Amino acid sequence: MPIVVDVDVMLARRKMSVGTLAERVGITPANLAVLKNGRAKAVRFTTLAALCEVLECQPGDLLRWEPDGEHEAPSPV
Repeated sequence: MPIVVDVDVMLARRKMSVGTLAERVGITPANLAVLKNGRAKAVRFTTLAALCEVLECQPGDLLRWEPDGEHEAPSPV
């Protein structure tokens, strides 16, 4: 998927656990894990805003776009 979620990067920068972030944002740790691991199909703006508030960051610190195939290994020639 071309949208990459960098919640784990911000968690490391803030020295915060997934459980603490989930509690402060008001979502379950399981739902946060789905988002953090890039398996989410959508994210509500209210959730994104809460993540930004708790992590003191901008949406672009949590989400970025990469062209398709950028995570794939190059094919042998």
